[in-house]
Amino acid sequence: MRAILDYCGGGVRRQVPAGALIIHEGGRTGHLFVLIEGRLEVIRGDAVVAILSEPGAVLGEMSVLLDQPHTATVRAASDTLVYEFDDAAAFLREQPEVALLLARLLAQRLNVATTYLADLMHQYADHGTHLAMVGEILQSMINLPPMQVAPGSDRQSDPRM
Repeated sequence: MRAILDYCGGGVRRQVPAGALIIHEGGRTGHLFVLIEGRLEVIRGDAVVAILSEPGAVLGEMSVLLDQPHTATVRAASDTLVYEFDDAAAFLREQPEVALLLARLLAQRLNVATTYLADLMHQYADHGTHLAMVGEILQSMINLPPMQVAPGSDRQSDPRM
């Protein structure tokens, strides 16, 4: 995603000290962040689910594109420099190249998730029905109408599933 940095000249360069939060899970900012340098932790609930250190990594895109609260907290794991865009939707409209790069990134993530789920389904096909929901999840991902999505977890399930 380093290529996205070529389009970020209009963003505000923001220095974030180690330990500071950039995004709060459940909050709404409308902001988009692009990592210039440093390390960031992505935290869902109380678990670190990813470490981002690749320049050009994008933060806040899901909240902006889905018009929903942030799905994770992002904390600086080291002193970090980011571009910040206060009106992310306007930035994406004005920079269609960035929107296309984001679409590719999201398509890659979806491909990884569906490949993993399909692999799980195949590996455990003969182990009873406890993973039968994997097929249902894959089917719902493919047929998901454009609407508000409420992904579930063990703590709160999606009532559509």
